[in-house]
Amino acid sequence: MKPKDNELHNETSPYLLQHAGNPVHWKAWNKKTLTTAKAEGKLMIVSIGYAACHWCHVMEHESFEDQTVADVMNKDYISVKVDREERPDIDQIYINAVQLMTGHAGWPLNVITLPDGRPVWGGTYFKKQQWVDALQQIQQVYKASPEKLEEYASRLEDGVKNMDLVQLNTDEADFSSFDMTSLIEKWSRNFDQDYGGYKQAPKFMMPNNYLFLLRYAVQNNDKSFLEYVDKTLTKMAYGGIYDAVGGGFSRYSVDGKWHVPHFEKMLYDNAQLVSLYSKAYAHSKKPLYKEVVEETLQFVSETLTNDEGAFYSSLDADSETNSGKLEEGAYYVYAKEELQNLLKEDFNIFQAYYNINDFGKWEDCKYVLIRNNTDAEVAETFSISEETLRKKKENWKQILLNHRNKRPKPRLDDKTLTSWNGLMLKGYVDAYKTFQKQEYLDAALRNAKFITARQLQDDGALFHNYKNGNSTINGYLEDYAAVIEAFIALYQVTLDENWLDRSKKMADYAFRYFFDDKTQLFYFTSTKDDKLMTRLFEYRDNVIPASNSMMAKNLFKLSRYYNDTRYATTAKQMLNNILGEITTYPIGFSNWLDLLENYRSKFYEVVIVGEAATEKTKELTKTYLPNALVAGSTKKSSLFLMQDRFVKDETLVYVCMDNTCNTPVSEIKKAINTIKKN
Repeated sequence: MKPKDNELHNETSPYLLQHAGNPVHWKAWNKKTLTTAKAEGKLMIVSIGYAACHWCHVMEHESFEDQTVADVMNKDYISVKVDREERPDIDQIYINAVQLMTGHAGWPLNVITLPDGRPVWGGTYFKKQQWVDALQQIQQVYKASPEKLEEYASRLEDGVKNMDLVQLNTDEADFSSFDMTSLIEKWSRNFDQDYGGYKQAPKFMMPNNYLFLLRYAVQNNDKSFLEYVDKTLTKMAYGGIYDAVGGGFSRYSVDGKWHVPHFEKMLYDNAQLVSLYSKAYAHSKKPLYKEVVEETLQFVSETLTNDEGAFYSSLDADSETNSGKLEEGAYYVYAKEELQNLLKEDFNIFQAYYNINDFGKWEDCKYVLIRNNTDAEVAETFSISEETLRKKKENWKQILLNHRNKRPKPRLDDKTLTSWNGLMLKGYVDAYKTFQKQEYLDAALRNAKFITARQLQDDGALFHNYKNGNSTINGYLEDYAAVIEAFIALYQVTLDENWLDRSKKMADYAFRYFFDDKTQLFYFTSTKDDKLMTRLFEYRDNVIPASNSMMAKNLFKLSRYYNDTRYATTAKQMLNNILGEITTYPIGFSNWLDLLENYRSKFYEVVIVGEAATEKTKELTKTYLPNALVAGSTKKSSLFLMQDRFVKDETLVYVCMDNTCNTPVSEIKKAINTIKKN
């Protein structure tokens, strides 16, 4: 039965619907809710989370499902539930506020605000009594001395508004003198040389960090950094953070050896890791990387893809045990006796391969599969061939997958987010470039056609979300940045200029509605969106690159394709604005550093024109060339880079730099060698 005063049953977000049966009188964030709070003069509780979040579920069970807690919330507060993935704009404001108040923030994020939405108190997970006590105490202050909360809210508002201020850097952009060597040396002090990643726990994967470090290592022929990147990618693939049975990565590990994950699987992580492992394979040809890409894309195809070719958002960390209790990781872990019964005479080899021992033990005598040896080492130990071991692995995985599929599955967050779909679309394109599998290109095209048909409007505007045939939220900068990048990548493998033209249309729309002339950066929200407490710039790279760093890289590429000086000037100015902060925290600016390398080292345009352009493009794009952009056509084209370059009955390859080209060649290998030797 739906509680009549809980309004979340009207929503489509799986996270909000999870709370639709709570006795709390939840409302969604909308004009009606905000108007009600102001009219009634009530404080608001703004509770933010996402569907796959374990501790969000814990707090819901302990507090929001409890009638006593609900009575306190319903009596004195307007309670608002927010899906952070649907409304990243709201989430970022309150994350910043809690960060200022407490020094740390995360999810669930629980904030108390004045009736106008300005925060006065907040934190993350609270135990039941802590939560009730805080609500009652703050309500007492609000009744007795509302001016105290008003004064604090004003100070906090100023603090939030000043957190992400970026000044226009009017100094001339001199990227060539940037001391990259010192920055990389400083950065490397935090490298974990045993397990890869950084010397910390928990460990997040940060794909854009390693995409940049891979490029830096290759372009500078730095063997130590190549070894570090390989160590990181190998240990992540060996660790429990990677699902050895079903493919795909969890969000992060709680320990320093990538062993025990926080078990939710997010689309955005897997999308970026497919790109990373594909590019790493293109350079190294390491079989493990290929295995990871193939298994991860199989997981995405089977679990996170709908009939329209759109991608779902995530799988929950929690699933039911045999007793019906929700438990983190229940779907993924095994008892030793369980494995012995399933694998029988193969258990001894399996036990050594996946560490069914103290190294692989988690808790309550359960094991999370983790490797620490290569296939060759295990095969030698047991005096079998690597081919025999490979067949055994395939058999093990099928046995365990069949067994696991009898368990209750984790809940699926089946909403579609445009920005994350853009990341996954690019992941498929990057995999296609490297492995040349038609099914990867087909999946990319299906998704691009979905975005074009459902999310992209005639004027270049995007919607952010999609569920049950409906798109209801205006796109954020992250949506434009991710889709533009994906469509440019798709153009580079299909040579279909429609994808490039759509990218340009979206970029021009972003200039009209997101761009700030004063700072020369893009706001996260459009001028068409309802005003919040402040309007933020997202420019620090995180687990996902910042929307401004992605946008700057897009403009850099589009400026080459269209010879557009505004695109070129803006990209350069955006980077120049950020330059001063990069040196203080390189981990948070790796996507900007990748753009910086385009200016510091030679960057090429490779133009392929002629009837065999598609086949030659395939040969080119499977090579790891991080400092080159591809353009091509099988016929005459008016695109700037292709003008006057079509010669009948020939397919020519032009290697250009700043629109100055070498003598054209007919062999791709010669073009590749020209780029690599420089």
